[in-house]
Amino acid sequence: MKIIHTGALKRRLLAALGFGLALAAQPAAAAEDVLRIGYQKSSSILIILKGQGTLEKALAPLGVKVQWHEFSSGLPLLEGVNVGSIDLSADVAETVPLFAQAAGAKLTYLAQETPSPSAQAIVVPKDSPIRTVADLKGRKVGVAKAAGAHNLLLQSLEKSGLRFTDVEAAYLQPADGRAAFEKGAIDAWAIWDPFLATVQAKSGARIVADGSYADVGYRRFYLASTTYAQRRPDVLQKVFEQLRETGEWIKKNPKDAAQVHAPLIGLDTATVEVANGRRSYAVALVDDTALAEQQGIADAFTTEKLLSKKLDVRENDIWKGLR
Repeated sequence: MKIIHTGALKRRLLAALGFGLALAAQPAAAAEDVLRIGYQKSSSILIILKGQGTLEKALAPLGVKVQWHEFSSGLPLLEGVNVGSIDLSADVAETVPLFAQAAGAKLTYLAQETPSPSAQAIVVPKDSPIRTVADLKGRKVGVAKAAGAHNLLLQSLEKSGLRFTDVEAAYLQPADGRAAFEKGAIDAWAIWDPFLATVQAKSGARIVADGSYADVGYRRFYLASTTYAQRRPDVLQKVFEQLRETGEWIKKNPKDAAQVHAPLIGLDTATVEVANGRRSYAVALVDDTALAEQQGIADAFTTEKLLSKKLDVRENDIWKGLR
């Protein structure tokens, strides 16, 4: 039997302990990181990036993998960010971050798609007697809560001299909204593309008003959890670059983009091309104009008691990426 003297044993134990501590300090740097992205059916740019695996390739040199999670609309998507199950939210309309902020979410505005006012609208059946927004008084209107179309409906009613309480709002997610619209369970539907283009093509829905009626720009925002934005700004920079490049490609190549995009969301190419033609897809950093519009929307929703509290939009972080 080999005898180890007490001093030697102590030195070996200390050496082993030091080695263990060194290993414990390494996993965060060595382990592969994961970016969890939430998206919805209208997240055209990210859907194309997902379908082609472009983000995975761009982020691999940074040691980052990508996980994709689909949501029915923007509010549940940002709820995912709020509870920590999502790191990055695909494009959501301007109203959505306000509801998330009111719920206590710590968000960072990563980027915006500049206004696309005709990419959402209030529609009625083709044979409906409703001709103007004013005709909606006393009618049942389907809309997704906190969606951009929620703001479109509110601002369009105000432009027509009505209050939000002058209509019966039926809060419906897009799939349920379409079913209710086609069955005649609602009189009108406030909805966005590609659902708008689909209901126009399939049932001949007629537009009563789009964003241009009440000067509703319909910006779409990409947001990250503030924790993730502070931890991995290098990843967000790569994402921003890919969003901007892909948005430019869609606008320069509308037919090719629709052919790529359509099968990824289960729609025909012609419908997707119509929907894409109404979106700007111009990705830019969030600026003072966008923030001022956000504050105006927040104030309008607070006045109508649709938000639980008054907000200062600038309490959320703004990502200071490269221009």
